[in-house]
Amino acid sequence: MPSLASAAALAFIDSWPDWPANAAALYGPSGSGKSHLATIWAVRAEAQIVSASALCDVTLDPSRPIVIEDVDASAPSAARDAALFALFENPRISLLLTGHEPPTRWASSLPDLASRFSALLAFGLWAPDDALLAAIARKLFNDRQLTVPDAVIARMVQSLERSPSAIRDFVDAADAKALSEGRPVNLALVREMLAERDAEG
Repeated sequence: MPSLASAAALAFIDSWPDWPANAAALYGPSGSGKSHLATIWAVRAEAQIVSASALCDVTLDPSRPIVIEDVDASAPSAARDAALFALFENPRISLLLTGHEPPTRWASSLPDLASRFSALLAFGLWAPDDALLAAIARKLFNDRQLTVPDAVIARMVQSLERSPSAIRDFVDAADAKALSEGRPVNLALVREMLAERDAEG
């Protein structure tokens, strides 16, 4: 099983649209998988993705969910915080925010927005362990309606770079290869792909 925090975050993403609140946050260091989980949710929810620093430079569709990335990566501004607070005030919009630090530490120029940050349902993620990477791989295959043996997942986690993005890219490539060659995604196909990768250096 993934760590409790990772398992809770995955379960929460999968529970949409039956969220207990219309806004939540994922936080953790680079490579912890928060952006990957946010992207999985964005695909599921048909959500828009925007960085917090670009919030004032884009036009968002108020009828669609929104991922706001890297909330604590830049200094707050009055314009950014006003735009963020307006999104929080719209109960029809589902929001998923990401940052490095817990939302209680996110800076804001608006006290009301700081209160919203502090009240967010938040999930902390850390460096991905084997169980989280395996769970992500399994979910990505399931999203493609592909059933793969446990041995395939284990070989991927053992052989690939330890990041959600590496798992995602390999799943994409395995799906494409299996489709083009009319083969199942099995251990033989994965071994072949890994051997080809190693041969390319």
